[in-house]
Amino acid sequence: MIPSAAVSEPPVDSPEPLALGEDAPEPTPPAGKGGLFLPPPVQKDQPTWFQERQWKAWEKFESLPLPHRKDSAWRYTTLGKLDISRYTPAAAVDSSAAEALAARSLGGPEVAGRLVTVNDRVVQRTPLSDELRAKGVVFAPMGDDLSAQRETLLRHFMANESVLGSQKFFALHQAHVRGGTFIYVPKGVHVELPLESFHWIAGEGAAIFPHTLVVAEEGSQVTLIDYLDSADRRQNGFVCGVSDLYVGAGAKVTYLAAQNWGEEVVALKMNTAHVAAGGHLTSLHVNLGARYDRLESHNLLAGAGARSDMLSATVATASQEFDQRTLQDHLAPDTGSDLLYKNSLSDKSKTIFSGLIKVAPGAHRTDAYQKVRNLLLSDDAEADSMPGLEILADDVRCTHGATSGFVDDAELFYLQSRGIPRLLAQQLITQGFLTEVLTRLDDPRATARLADLLAAKFERMKPR
Repeated sequence: MIPSAAVSEPPVDSPEPLALGEDAPEPTPPAGKGGLFLPPPVQKDQPTWFQERQWKAWEKFESLPLPHRKDSAWRYTTLGKLDISRYTPAAAVDSSAAEALAARSLGGPEVAGRLVTVNDRVVQRTPLSDELRAKGVVFAPMGDDLSAQRETLLRHFMANESVLGSQKFFALHQAHVRGGTFIYVPKGVHVELPLESFHWIAGEGAAIFPHTLVVAEEGSQVTLIDYLDSADRRQNGFVCGVSDLYVGAGAKVTYLAAQNWGEEVVALKMNTAHVAAGGHLTSLHVNLGARYDRLESHNLLAGAGARSDMLSATVATASQEFDQRTLQDHLAPDTGSDLLYKNSLSDKSKTIFSGLIKVAPGAHRTDAYQKVRNLLLSDDAEADSMPGLEILADDVRCTHGATSGFVDDAELFYLQSRGIPRLLAQQLITQGFLTEVLTRLDDPRATARLADLLAAKFERMKPR
């Protein structure tokens, strides 16, 4: 049921913008509940269709149980880290804090556009060139006047349900999302330089809900880099994000996500990609921060000749836990997918990988690969890998596998014999191990920037 405050909104057919409004005062928490278990505040400036979806999502969130240890989709997960009652939706930061974080938002030297968001509110933006805007390209927060793209938003905004276990958190995201980053590239338009979006979380116990929607029409091309970071690495917080990627026929989309949350953050991110005939999606996730981080990636190869490359590089230290769930979903013939996930683990860290290659009836001549490699730097580290196949078509080529192993003692001895300390030697070997993932990108500038983030993580690992 929609709150009475939303009834006065224009009807759903009204061409109103998707604009963000000020939050209504929070209601008094019911006994025994608080934080994110409260209903989302009414955002009066949102269009009716958006509010309706929010409240339907809230009802779904309340109806679904939290994950429990008998859920196969949460196998091996340390569920005690998922207590969300301690977090509350993040408040806006003051202007000086916003300016400081904008100054820390360092990406590439050349970009087509940039957005900086702090606690789900845009604090700085570098707009597109007049040439790209004249071609119909949109790169904007969803708080802008997007009435011209209303049908696109209705068709694509969170249109695909979560299927990899986080249905409750997917509903929580939709109930609390304030907006997000929207990219639209018309038919045949190529955006040569990358777009960058920075998402910051600030404040003890804050919860944010970053959203990314990319719609690339037929024959278009675009690259987006999402940077995910904490204002204070010591503060705990909760992140519940969603990315929707739509790759049109013959289009090419590259999506890079550099996850560098503070060490006390609990984060979940649900990614869905829909690739049409002849389209090509390359997605790369670099996972560095967070106390617990769950990444779900569902790629639908929906048209003949569609292809996706799914890449991930993870550096797990201390007691960090990285939970990775994937589905390579082949729905049409002559489709291809290639997954390469590499994890390095030290101290008492833990990684989980559960991935499935699924080939639907009629998806003949599918060519799919899935490879997970874990490099263990400690006897106390734990890597759990569960690759799988479900093939319902003929004439396919599908392979999957997972390996775990320790650093080669001969390599360590070689480096140490040349005066390199053991810890630095391990880091050099790890960097080489992960480089294979980064070099799969066509963009050397993006590769260099991600390599810098990896180097910064290794610097933080040094004993003080």
